[in-house]
Order: sequence, then C-alpha cells, then structure tokens
Amino acid sequence: MVYMLLGTGFEETEAIAPLDLLRRAGVEVRTVGVTGKIVYGSHGIGIEADILMDEIDLNAMEMIVLPGGLGGVASARASKGALDALKYAWDNGRFVAAICAGPTVLADLGITDGRKATCFPGCEDGMGNALMQENMACVRDGKLITGTSAGCAIPFGLALIEALKGSEEARRIATQIVIR
Repeated sequence: MVYMLLGTGFEETEAIAPLDLLRRAGVEVRTVGVTGKIVYGSHGIGIEADILMDEIDLNAMEMIVLPGGLGGVASARASKGALDALKYAWDNGRFVAAICAGPTVLADLGITDGRKATCFPGCEDGMGNALMQENMACVRDGKLITGTSAGCAIPFGLALIEALKGSEEARRIATQIVIR
C-alpha cells in the first residue's frame, strides 16, 4: 500500500500526477487527509481523501509520499500523525518520497542526512545534511525518492513506479502517456 499525505495547501500537480501514474501501474494508493476528509490544495482544488491519518495501516505501508506546496508542507509539519508515519516508514525500511518543499520535512526528521536528494530551488537551506543534487527532476537514493517541483511530477511519479514495480513497468506507463 502507498499512502499519499494531503494537507491543506498541497501542490495539486505534485499529488495528482504521481497518484494517477501509480494507479495506472496497478499500485494500490490511498490519499490521506492530514487536515480532514476534504483537502484544498494551493490553487483551491478540493480533493476528497480516501482515508484520514488515523486510518493508516503502518504494517501494510510499502511507501509514503509527501507532495509539496508550502501549505501542505506546513500541514504535515503540524501533524504529529504525519510526522510519525514518515518516520515509521523510514525506520522500518519502507520507501519515503517527497517532492518540491516536501523533502524539507524529511530533512527535519533526519531522513535525508548523508543521502542524495533534491528539492524546490530555494528550499536547499532547509535540507540539513542532504547531499544535494542540482538540476535533477528526481533523485533516488535507496529507499529515499525526492523530486524538484510540479514541473517534475511526471518523472517523480515514474520513479515511484520504478521503485515499486521495476523499470519495465515505469517504461510501459511512460509509453502509455506518450511522454516525450
């Protein structure tokens, strides 16, 4: 199971594009309302979350994903449940993924320390001791996957698929959506 955390002010493209790609690949994904069942993104688009924070089954988690958006990142930081789920995933060898400003939350938890990562340009000061990779849409370092921005949501989503289902499935989905 993949859980995608949605807090008020999340970046819609960074959530919906990877969510769509994962589901096309047959990955079971549940959106998690960090701030309620209906969550409004940074551009006023309301999404009904599949479940709430207290419904996450940590034992079933293969991956947890944190989209960016300054409001969504602030919502995650303010949620003990979200922080605990991210930390649990990392401490128990699950995939942990974040895009845009989301990786700074992972840095707060020490997850990015000594690992290759990327984030939204200008957020680097919040990345702690990460080994920052410049000009990369997406970076994978073991079980850590980070992406740069909304414009990189497709490569980020494909990297999530590759991590869970292999490069052949990621290529199949890329071909299906006619990525150039």
